[in-house]
Amino acid sequence: MKFVKLGSTGLDVSAVCLGCMSFGISGRGNHEWTLDDDASRPLLQAALDAGINFLDTANVYSDGTSEEIVGRALADYGRRDDIVLATKVHGRMRKAPNGAGLSRKAVMAEIDASLRRLGTDYVDLYQIHRWDPKTPIEETMEALHDVVRAGKARYLGASSMWAWQFAKAQHVAERNGWTRFVTMQNHYNLLYREEEREMLPLCLDQGVGAIPWSPLARGRLTRPWDEATARSETDEFGKTLYREEDRAIVELVAEVASARGVSAAQVALAWVARHPAVSAPIVGVTKAAQLDDAIASVELELTDAEVARLEEPYQPHEVAGFA
Repeated sequence: MKFVKLGSTGLDVSAVCLGCMSFGISGRGNHEWTLDDDASRPLLQAALDAGINFLDTANVYSDGTSEEIVGRALADYGRRDDIVLATKVHGRMRKAPNGAGLSRKAVMAEIDASLRRLGTDYVDLYQIHRWDPKTPIEETMEALHDVVRAGKARYLGASSMWAWQFAKAQHVAERNGWTRFVTMQNHYNLLYREEEREMLPLCLDQGVGAIPWSPLARGRLTRPWDEATARSETDEFGKTLYREEDRAIVELVAEVASARGVSAAQVALAWVARHPAVSAPIVGVTKAAQLDDAIASVELELTDAEVARLEEPYQPHEVAGFA
């Protein structure tokens, strides 16, 4: 496994981050296709054994059960000081006032709840899952700074939002001497490249490490366009992200992969990872072969001609993934 610096920090992370939304108790939350404890543990152990030290989950994944599964597996298979553990806050966890969002009350309650589920006294990266338009960013940034000061998080990160919002949050933190975000977890893949317009250049300029979610476009880039999966059949959010015109890119990925003698997933991940702002794409897996592809992609270098071929059919998309 290759290791890279997370943005401009001194933190070393594996060049692939294991996304843990795939792990959770079915029926808890919106993900009917998740793997339970017994099915998840072999994949988590294999990832750690392969040298992946960077894991990303969220409080809202399967109603907190993703964090619980990850926490138990790390206790058995990992050495906490060797693991870079990330989680997120924002989504609704309770049907009650202050059960979601980025108010000071919500942030303080949710970091403690996440730590309990994960079975640890700190996370390495604490991220806001989305922008909260109902809470002043000053309130959120000060609360997050206090989480860091309390030793409950080592670094802070953000996820999909407008570039102006991210810049505003960073400015508020800098102006007040609070902890800045060091990562941006954004939606970026061969089918959705709108982040190349402003967010990725901003990250590159400011030394923020991009850790894209859905680098395989919800699996679209790994299989024939018309082939359905258990996830694609039930993933209502995923159905809003891509469109029929993207079929041409999926077919090109398959052609390039065939010519190179590798999987389509390896090609798609190698393309994402080559962007200079990207530290590590976040890859979710439900099968051992998917994990093998993610690991193998680290060694794959695409030629300029292959990249130009893959990028040529792209058509601009409506901005998606911020909600």
